[in-house]
Amino acid sequence: MADQQDSRPYDALLLLSFGGPEGLDDVVPFLENVTRGRGIPRERLKEVGQHYFLFGGVSPINAQNRALLDALRKDFTEHGLDLPVYWGNRNWAPYLTDTLRTMIDDGHQRILVLLTSAYASYSGCRQYRENLADALATLEAEGRPLPRIDKLRHYFNHPGFIGPMTEAVLAALDELPEEVRNGAHIAFTTHSIPTAAADTSGPLKAPTTGGEGGAYVAQHLDVAAVIAEAVCKATGVDRPWRLVYQSRSGALHIPWLEPDICDHLEELHAQGVPAVVMAPIGFVSDHMEVTYDLDTEAAAKAAELGLPISRAATVGADSRFVAAVRELVLERAATERGETVERCALGALGPSHDVCPTGCCPARNPRPAAAGLD
Repeated sequence: MADQQDSRPYDALLLLSFGGPEGLDDVVPFLENVTRGRGIPRERLKEVGQHYFLFGGVSPINAQNRALLDALRKDFTEHGLDLPVYWGNRNWAPYLTDTLRTMIDDGHQRILVLLTSAYASYSGCRQYRENLADALATLEAEGRPLPRIDKLRHYFNHPGFIGPMTEAVLAALDELPEEVRNGAHIAFTTHSIPTAAADTSGPLKAPTTGGEGGAYVAQHLDVAAVIAEAVCKATGVDRPWRLVYQSRSGALHIPWLEPDICDHLEELHAQGVPAVVMAPIGFVSDHMEVTYDLDTEAAAKAAELGLPISRAATVGADSRFVAAVRELVLERAATERGETVERCALGALGPSHDVCPTGCCPARNPRPAAAGLD
């Protein structure tokens, strides 16, 4: 076992994720949690839930979070990091408030949070921070002592995140028929969000707006460029690539980031591209939006077109990503103690901020948010 590593002042890590149903009877209640406050009729939710019903009502995300939880605990123990790891979800059991209640009852007072979202955006960061604030308000009303909660920085460009994704793209290329492999394009995919939310994600100067924001797209483009360059070096082929989007939802009159992956496959096929690798760089694990939108819907579109495709794996519980989380914990702990520490990052953007600034990734009707300056 490695020497003890110092996580002071933190005494626990919380893995905070989206959550997902684990049976047919869970699907509509889960979707009611996700869409609470939007007034969506139950019958409409049953229609939306068809993606889940196709898979027996089970989202892969909870099983994948359990695997990551186990891997983190094992890695921490093997490296002498005495830091218990808990798991809570926004929208399904184990619920965030219940997990925080347990952590408080266990005596934890300084908690670090790992989000299963690597990039800056309202839905990928600020909304989680609002959920943390809601949970703390509930626990304060119960008369419990509130812990201080901090969030690990965005890890989209950490070598432990990019490395496994690069290898996954190379593995996906190897899955293609040899005669089309060298001509394959790479479609880097991520979750589409409203363009207004993309423009205000940040902080990062956005060329399209001239103001603060634009981080969501810029971060993905930076990751895609790093991976594409590494793949080029490994294969000797400079492949065309593009950042595309998937999983759009919401009203059709509201502009969202485009192009959609299926539209992009049609475009590439029309151009005579012989094959495509889909690389879901916007997702930490193979949850429903990867399993359905890529492995089912996009795969069906490619089959219709007669276009050979393969899909790169997500990071999941890869040992390099798990080690990266440990490094981020120790980095943040050392920073809190006032020590100078190396902050690993690839690409052009550098390491992200530790503390989200005021107004970062705002919503139309922002609520109080924890683990930040507002």
